[in-house]
Amino acid sequence: MINGKLIYKGKTKDVYELDNGNCLLFFKDDMTGENGKFDPGANTIGLSIGGIGREWLRMTKYFFEKIEAAGFPTHFVSADLENGTMEVLKAKTFGKGLEAICRFKSTGSFMRRYGDYAKEGQDLDAIVEFTLKDDGRGDPVISADTLNALNIMTLETHDQLKKLTADICRFIRDELAKLGITLYDIKLEYGMYNGNVILIDEIAGGNMRVYKDEQKLEPLEIAKIIAK
Repeated sequence: MINGKLIYKGKTKDVYELDNGNCLLFFKDDMTGENGKFDPGANTIGLSIGGIGREWLRMTKYFFEKIEAAGFPTHFVSADLENGTMEVLKAKTFGKGLEAICRFKSTGSFMRRYGDYAKEGQDLDAIVEFTLKDDGRGDPVISADTLNALNIMTLETHDQLKKLTADICRFIRDELAKLGITLYDIKLEYGMYNGNVILIDEIAGGNMRVYKDEQKLEPLEIAKIIAK
């Protein structure tokens, strides 16, 4: 039983508002994908795995605590692994939601768009792309000028987020490398809290592509490695 007001039902998480002004995220056992196969870039629920929500929460807690210790601001307050919930600061999203994708190697949607120019697994040196959270339009990639023209984000904030994303993702990449696995790409989200940009949402196997010995790892495999 969650003591809070439901304010948003998402594909993989529900969001509740707490009496103290913070929010509570409930991690579901649903994963994005198509035809029963996991895909972090998909806009639909492709499968459900019992207990996966708690695995995502455990990974998120693991990374948020490390990221905050490294000096990067996040919305993380506390996590209840038994109940699959995480208390967070109530941040304001950019527009109706904006995602930052940091790419270290080419794969997935990057190859679908730029396959005439890129090779699978090609080094990309932490390039950052921004996409709008818009399932109906396939989460379109959006440029800095367009973000500014639509009053979603200023050019200055865009540049700040681009650098912050690259810095955080390099930190995550290096942490994963210590475990013997390679980060290809990862999706992050940000919001505003008390006038400052902070990292929000989750950092889990469902929003990253990770490889070991050039073999793609399934989300549960990533979770098991983190658990060691």
